[in-house]
Amino acid sequence: MKLLSAATIVLLSASGALAREAGGFGPKLGQDEVAPPASKASMGELLSKGYEIKAAVPNGGMFVVFLQKDQSAYACEMKSLTTSQCGALN
Repeated sequence: MKLLSAATIVLLSASGALAREAGGFGPKLGQDEVAPPASKASMGELLSKGYEIKAAVPNGGMFVVFLQKDQSAYACEMKSLTTSQCGALN
């Protein structure tokens, strides 16, 4: 189980590295600069902002859920059905 969660984190960080090399993180010409997302949030807040669930991995008695929107990613620890704690991965 730990190997699977470690592999998922490596894959998510590698995809971010590829995105950085391909298109960069800055705004394109003519676009307004967007404020970065908060470093901590709840899963409900992130889903309401358009983040999509990309993977869920069991971690002991909990699940770690990975969410992504464009080039921003979060890992959320599901403590119960209604309680989650998320942190930014990039």
